[in-house]
Amino acid sequence: MSSSDTPGPRGPYAKGVQRRQEILDQTLEVIESRGIDGASLRAIGEAIGVSHAALRHYFSSREALLVEVLRQRDQESVRAVEHLPGVFDRLTASANDNVREPALVTLYTTLLGASVESGNETARDFFSARFEQARTDFATLLRDELAASGRHSDADLDQVASLIIAAFDGLQVQWLLDRRIDIAGTLRLLERVL
Repeated sequence: MSSSDTPGPRGPYAKGVQRRQEILDQTLEVIESRGIDGASLRAIGEAIGVSHAALRHYFSSREALLVEVLRQRDQESVRAVEHLPGVFDRLTASANDNVREPALVTLYTTLLGASVESGNETARDFFSARFEQARTDFATLLRDELAASGRHSDADLDQVASLIIAAFDGLQVQWLLDRRIDIAGTLRLLERVL
């Protein structure tokens, strides 16, 4: 049986899923070429050949579309690094991937900043949940690393996880302003300091 013979979703549902994915995949390209401010739903639709009404069928708002792009990229990033043993191994791998996609870093940073303003509840909910999950995951990884090495720390590892996240996000902002900033290298320095 060839891959084209493999059963899968068929009909309008499969086409809708495929179309939605195409929209998500191409949105970053629009952001890269037009910038965040130039990436309205209408502009995204025009650039990728989808009507504004069709975009609204899949995403209730520009914010919802942009958050979904970030959510999908987060899932891909987690899968790409989950085999790595430690927090800083995962973060430096993610940093190295992110610097190859400045539009993604710009989208993340811009949407994060906007999430603190009223009226951006979709982004606020996304980032609040994202940070909570990252703190939990990183603190767990740090505990596991300490246990595996036979070391102990009196530090509150949840706070350490918050510090690591703040460093990562802050380094990305600095990198957007000055591409000489070495995010991965600076994270490794933070690892040694901690």
